[in-house]
Amino acid sequence: MAQYNYKALSKDGRKMEGSVEGSDRLSAMAAVEKLGYVPISVVENRSGKGAKAKSGSSGTPFWKLKMGNGEAKMKSSEVLLFTSELSDLLEAGMTLGAALNCLANQGEADSAQSRIASDLRDRIMRGEQLSDAVTAHPKSFPPLYGNMIRAGEASGAMIEVLRRLVEHYERNESMRSKITSALTYPAVVLVFGVITVIFAMVKVIPQFRKMFESMGSGLPLPTRILMNTSDFLIHYGVLVGIGVVVAIVMLKRYLDTKEGRLKFDTFKLHAPLVKGIIACGAYSTLAYTMKTLLANGVNVLQALKISEETCGNALIGSALKKARERVTDGTSISGPLAESKIFPKMMTDMLAVGEQSGDMPSALGHIGRRYENQMDRNIKIFTNALEPILIVLIGGVVGFVAVGILMAVMKATANLNGA
Repeated sequence: MAQYNYKALSKDGRKMEGSVEGSDRLSAMAAVEKLGYVPISVVENRSGKGAKAKSGSSGTPFWKLKMGNGEAKMKSSEVLLFTSELSDLLEAGMTLGAALNCLANQGEADSAQSRIASDLRDRIMRGEQLSDAVTAHPKSFPPLYGNMIRAGEASGAMIEVLRRLVEHYERNESMRSKITSALTYPAVVLVFGVITVIFAMVKVIPQFRKMFESMGSGLPLPTRILMNTSDFLIHYGVLVGIGVVVAIVMLKRYLDTKEGRLKFDTFKLHAPLVKGIIACGAYSTLAYTMKTLLANGVNVLQALKISEETCGNALIGSALKKARERVTDGTSISGPLAESKIFPKMMTDMLAVGEQSGDMPSALGHIGRRYENQMDRNIKIFTNALEPILIVLIGGVVGFVAVGILMAVMKATANLNGA
């Protein structure tokens, strides 16, 4: 048996140090847990000298320990990994405190996951429920997460709830990835096209300036347009750039207001080309979110409230809020949603069937799959339609620049030959 020095947290939040015996590190960690502590680090004492158990830093209170400060934020992909690893550790038989401590010690000490896991571990040691602890990090864990955990704590099916959260995040990541992939190609083509045109106006056109100016007023119209545009960009391009940045900042501030966000979200659901992708993605996400909540014992009113807060679209959120108010009066969900004229008739009809059969989670699952598949088809249509549109648009602008230069060169050549 070897001796291991440990650092751990007691139930009252004090930092403890001491030594235990164990055949290996895992058995030493188990021995520390039997003492009622959550191990922070367990290291073999190769010198053979044990240390007497003592409270570190003269009983340092928990509020002075290094903890997540609430400002750390995990990305949704990091929350997915965190939840998956937590469920694996709990399924392997670890206690919640030990599992969180293991996650806190993974990777870099100052990473968002490490800081948040440390804070959750310390809160659990102070007697808090995990559902209450995650609410201290709203930037990482949305209301859906805490309510799902609370349902798992009440039913005793924490591991199953964590698995369903993993499925929920994987599905959302997949949908986000599909939409991002669909918009990346046109965005890249558009950016490079704009850069090419600006380069031609600022660098290429001025090279022909002396030759064009020698021709006087006999320049073709396209060439005069190119030269005037080139002069404007050279002399006022910086001001135009500043104006664009200011306009973007002002637009962003407006979109952060309640009115601006509502108008922008309404536009997204009706915008040409992209409305099929964004709308179907929003309907699918909403259906899957409500299915996950209802399947885990969250009541309808709370599920509607959480969906309203996490749907990501102000217009859909307002419809859910009105539906929640109506449901309080005893009305079904499908009726108010149909009256809002925001959701497709097919969606509200399928929801009504689920209400009549008493199996809402199953109906919501069918709705989610239907609109997810429809979103995939719309993405293909979007990419197939956008490619020729961009080619014509960028090709037309570049072609205009080339034609303007060639027309002037051809006219200059004709004048020289005539002379």
